[in-house]
Amino acid sequence: MKRALLLVLLTACQPRAGLDDVGAEVGSLGRGLPKGFLWGTATSAHQIEGGLDNSWTEFEAGSTPDGKPHIRNEDRSTVATDSWNRFDDDLEAMKALGSTTYRFSVEWSRLEPRKGEWNDAAMQRYREWCVKLRAAGIEPMVTLHHFSLPRWVSDTGGFENPAVIEDLERFSRRVATNLKSQVDWWVTLNEPNVYAVQGYLVGVFPPGKKDDTVTQTKVIAMMLKAHAKMAVAIREADDVDADADGFATRLSVAHHVRYFQPATASPLDTAIAGLTDDYSNEAIPRALKTGRILLSVPGAITIDEQVPGLAGSIDVLGLNYYTRDMVRADLGSASLSQLTYRKGRAVNDLGWDLYPDGLHGFLTRFAAYGWPMVVTENGLADRSGKLRTPYLVQHVTAIERAIRDGADVRGYAHWSLMDNFEWAEGYDAQFGLFTIEPGTLRRVPTESVAPFKAIGANIPR
Repeated sequence: MKRALLLVLLTACQPRAGLDDVGAEVGSLGRGLPKGFLWGTATSAHQIEGGLDNSWTEFEAGSTPDGKPHIRNEDRSTVATDSWNRFDDDLEAMKALGSTTYRFSVEWSRLEPRKGEWNDAAMQRYREWCVKLRAAGIEPMVTLHHFSLPRWVSDTGGFENPAVIEDLERFSRRVATNLKSQVDWWVTLNEPNVYAVQGYLVGVFPPGKKDDTVTQTKVIAMMLKAHAKMAVAIREADDVDADADGFATRLSVAHHVRYFQPATASPLDTAIAGLTDDYSNEAIPRALKTGRILLSVPGAITIDEQVPGLAGSIDVLGLNYYTRDMVRADLGSASLSQLTYRKGRAVNDLGWDLYPDGLHGFLTRFAAYGWPMVVTENGLADRSGKLRTPYLVQHVTAIERAIRDGADVRGYAHWSLMDNFEWAEGYDAQFGLFTIEPGTLRRVPTESVAPFKAIGANIPR
């Protein structure tokens, strides 16, 4: 706690670069990345595949008690980008980017639509994707849980029910057994903190509960316990070194980080910013390092539990970084705060502060844990397309600076390969390097494709 408060105090006093402080020229950018650095994009199954039936498709059809649709514009995932049937189009887009990695998720509800009932044809299709990726020189990075659950899991409580641990352990073992000849890079969970906050505090993800900080905190703990079991299952099942680098598995969690700073110099804003930082940013990597889950919301809940198998369960720390928030104390709120951004800053279409220096800050901060790191997500919603290239340039610049400052960073996956179904935002938020043509669903390159490819071409081989 003291460390988190000190970090917030120090960073609050330092000038930070804005998005417009550095030109968007690519130049030699990428040459400061290490040889073999993974360069590519990220997606998730529910957001691109189409044709699914899971906890999210059910949620999309609903509304809040006041009648407001759960999803902006009443959008539905339905076909999404139809990637289940158009993977070859996605692969061509990756090739156009010069990608050397692709992070995607396998959809649990597609592979196990009912408990113990396995869809072997779907598993075979995922395996074929991995074969095609590797043949194209693109390293598959497979995520096992990215926000969606089979209905048979969500109907019995999801991550509120301890049974999910055994279910995910079995699922992970099955997937790893089937994909082990092609996959070494595994992400067990995507953003446990976001899943819990959005589903139980904000209420815009399934199950749509609001201000339930007690359950929210228990869900994060449950997800970490599930991860520990998933990691063991993957390591036992995957004994094949697919890329011949000496490691059969490289396990990770994609951890969402937001740069929190106090909105004012008041002691209360500073204290709440520190608590928010510790809960949201520090607690998960600390648990992965020590094996001890320590989560606390003052006045609501404290969890302090040692979990067998949690320490040493990852080989690489994944970081999903997008933005910074200014924290203003609000003791009447379930989160104890209100989050804002500094006026006059460049923001994306969702109002998120574009703050590249925060990525440098997290990479250098978490280097102290000793893991290699991969930026498993980074991008912005930008319908105009005017901010995406400078955003990319400045965040890659931040990675290069972090490497010079001693951080061991092994890869970068831009969110996203293409515009897709962005959860509660529906299709309104456009994060893609490729847009999707209405009707045809053709992948259309944005003006950021060329600079993305140019940066990748500069990476030492």
